[in-house]
Amino acid sequence: MLAQVDSCAILGIDSYIVRCEVDITSMIAYFAIVGLPDTAVNEARERVRSAIKNTGLEFPNKRVCVNLAPADVQKRGPSFDLPIAVGMLAATRQVPDTHIPDWLFVGELALDGSVRPVSGILPMAIKAKADGRKGMVVPADNAEEAAIVGDLLVYPVKNLAEVVMLLCDEAEAPQPVTADPIALLARDTEDNVDLNEVKGQAHVKRALEVAAAGGHNLLMVGPPGSGKSMLARRVPTILAPLTLDESLESTKIYSVSGHLAAINGLTGAGTPGSGISLISKRPFRAPHHTISNAGLTGGGTIPRPGEVSLAHNGVLFLDELPEFKRDVLEVMRQPLEDGFVTVVRVSASLTYPARFMLVAAMNPCPCGYYGDHLKTCTCTPPQIKQYLQRISGPLLDRIDIHIEVPRVKQDEMTNSGDSGEPSKCIRNRVVQARNIQKARFANTPLHCNAHMQAKQIRANCKLSSDVKDLLRAAITQLSLSARAYDRILKLSRTIADLDERENIELAHVAEALQYRALDRKLWG
Repeated sequence: MLAQVDSCAILGIDSYIVRCEVDITSMIAYFAIVGLPDTAVNEARERVRSAIKNTGLEFPNKRVCVNLAPADVQKRGPSFDLPIAVGMLAATRQVPDTHIPDWLFVGELALDGSVRPVSGILPMAIKAKADGRKGMVVPADNAEEAAIVGDLLVYPVKNLAEVVMLLCDEAEAPQPVTADPIALLARDTEDNVDLNEVKGQAHVKRALEVAAAGGHNLLMVGPPGSGKSMLARRVPTILAPLTLDESLESTKIYSVSGHLAAINGLTGAGTPGSGISLISKRPFRAPHHTISNAGLTGGGTIPRPGEVSLAHNGVLFLDELPEFKRDVLEVMRQPLEDGFVTVVRVSASLTYPARFMLVAAMNPCPCGYYGDHLKTCTCTPPQIKQYLQRISGPLLDRIDIHIEVPRVKQDEMTNSGDSGEPSKCIRNRVVQARNIQKARFANTPLHCNAHMQAKQIRANCKLSSDVKDLLRAAITQLSLSARAYDRILKLSRTIADLDERENIELAHVAEALQYRALDRKLWG
């Protein structure tokens, strides 16, 4: 007796079809799973056996062989429990196979027969739709996430008994669920923090606005307590809202990495629609400086997206930048430049998206008070130089804006009045500037000014003679590299977009140069 049930597996952040072939023969009782299963898949034998028996169904006392095809790709995780169980029930004629060829089955089984949620449901549902499947049977906790793709019957099941009812077309069988991604995207978009909560620092807020408008990376340098972290955590409040495509991209990454389930606190006891099924806010990730290479860019024994990918379409905040290991910072150079990160292993080469806005913060010296007007710095010049040299020149060149964040003045700190514009007003200007860029790059893969290459810079950053004279002087005085020069042009283009000017003017370039002036003071 042979039965075939289709399921899905994850490779990178995408999915591929896995066919579970179940063959039952009248020989000595034995249960084997082949097709490069890992430990979690091999342990499905005991979970499936107990789940079938505790549901009141018959487990065959015969030779059972399960093949997971394609057999040359390793299968990982417990998501094959449900398709293996369905295949065994179909092979023993305990359920009809009428719907099995048209549906995909995904889920982990508990010993009592209940179906637990798994990671990566969204890319699996996208694959099911692309493959022309009519429906998908998933854990109830994952149903709303799968239903986001639309035009796919998504059946939420809480236990194996419900799967049997579904396959037997019983009246009590679960009904398919639907989800409106537009409504989900609009849900819970209120921010808990606001930029006007930060006292003073008007020039830094302006730099954040420019960075948000053009997607530029930003480095804040200042003494402890000056508000660097507070400012950074409010950057998402001034960014343009996520589009549906961006939201789906981010949700796929969180789903595959298991972070979507972690946000929802899913343990197998939740209910459909009880948690987050679609990322509706731009991600904000702030890893600790002890993070490893694999933790930041992705990888590991079982490759998973790293923090740079979890920050895709959002903000990656690195506090105390010089405290990160040098090699950890250097591996960020590829994703900062290309917008993706490639993880190469012996078995596979995986590419994860990593188009994020880097916001970094650091002290100007080990003690933190170099240049402070109230507290004296206790560091020697060699100590300061050694501290600053922890950040390489190539990495600094990839950060467009370098801004000094001084200590907040006493009168600003004690002022209980207005602390500046709210995030909503700044966001409106950012959205307007982004719309200008969207029209500019309509027929290209670019998203914002920060992503312009040499060809786009020449086309969109035309300069008058007086602007060229200013830049020539700046190249000499600030010792600008070719990359830094290009980034000043990109910044100037963004500032001109905020002013709704077609051409880059002298004032725009002058402001852009201010965001690189800190280099000469600290790095010489």
